[in-house]
Amino acid sequence: MALVLSGLSFHYARNADVFSDFSARFESRSTVLLGPNGAGKSTLMALAASHLAPTRGTVTYRGNAPSTRKDRAPYRRAVAWIPQQITPIPGLTVREQAAYAGWLKGMSKRAAWHASARAIARVGLEPLAERKSHQLSGGQLRRLGIAGALTHQSELILMDEPTAGLDPTQRGVFRELVGELSQSVQVIVSTHQTEDLADLYQEVVVLSGGRLRFQGATDDFYGLADELGSPREAAEAAYLTLVGREV
Repeated sequence: MALVLSGLSFHYARNADVFSDFSARFESRSTVLLGPNGAGKSTLMALAASHLAPTRGTVTYRGNAPSTRKDRAPYRRAVAWIPQQITPIPGLTVREQAAYAGWLKGMSKRAAWHASARAIARVGLEPLAERKSHQLSGGQLRRLGIAGALTHQSELILMDEPTAGLDPTQRGVFRELVGELSQSVQVIVSTHQTEDLADLYQEVVVLSGGRLRFQGATDDFYGLADELGSPREAAEAAYLTLVGREV
């Protein structure tokens, strides 16, 4: 199961390139994408989700390329994107919105409805199944986004800054969910936070200025720190070694 980005270039309108001839391969079951604000993390996730199209280069997952018409639908069924902001759909309940996500990916209404029950239970939203989605908190909405991805049985889930703005309790719930998900689906999580890397992720990727600064096993990332200290201190030291004052 490999997400392959090959020779990507991309820019917004008349701005300078965010990426120029960028290549990377993601195969680990759980990967964290680290980088300071403006590093290109959100853009990279949107390109991987086929929400944005590169000006040059290719994106493929399991051999499917969203740039080709025949591959676009299977690619988008397999790859789900959870952006920073999940928009509740007016009038829909939690279960209905999860089912709607499955229907948008090509499932029948009946199949999406049945699958949504399992999905919302898996993310801990079963008690709120009949609540209107606009009544959810920010952390609950992000879990609802994941439930939608699970409804259509995504194989790769891309999460962009999923814990930004959450309180410590909500972050703890989300970390537990990511750990559980990575047992059965591939996850790539972008963040600028370096907490709990060793407990959650097999691979660390560091992005800065649109360039790949590091990609490797979590233990190798920690090894960049001059002094290990606590896991959190070691992660922060390793991160600063790579991006310096760009944080």
